[in-house]
Amino acid sequence: MNPLYNGLSDHDAQIMTLSNIKITVPRKVFSYTRRTDSNSIDEFTFFLSSERWDVFLEENINVIFNKFLNTYLRIFYASFPLVKIQNSFKPRPWITKGIRISCTNKRKLYLIHRNRNDPHLKEHYKKYCKILNMVIWA
Repeated sequence: MNPLYNGLSDHDAQIMTLSNIKITVPRKVFSYTRRTDSNSIDEFTFFLSSERWDVFLEENINVIFNKFLNTYLRIFYASFPLVKIQNSFKPRPWITKGIRISCTNKRKLYLIHRNRNDPHLKEHYKKYCKILNMVIWA
């Protein structure tokens, strides 16, 4: 195991190297989201307004809340069904060679800055981070 100095925070990660392991990166990944369009929102509000809320009059607040939550979630799940979305793998062409080199230099600066108590070095590191951030977001 080796420490990884990522330069993003004051917490360091640990790297464990495993040999003879092949990892395949999926080209297509699926995620789920709820369908929320104007029709489903109208359906949701209609079902909520149609529900009889006077049946929730009990003395125990826990029973009232559980009944309310069950009714609300039943209407929510019926109105906003899960939809499977296919996300394809997209390379990041915006990460240029210069950005990679600058990130490596930033990590080196972080290691030097972390081990020394020099305010000028700390200021230089902060300026470098700010400039790199502006380059990445430009």
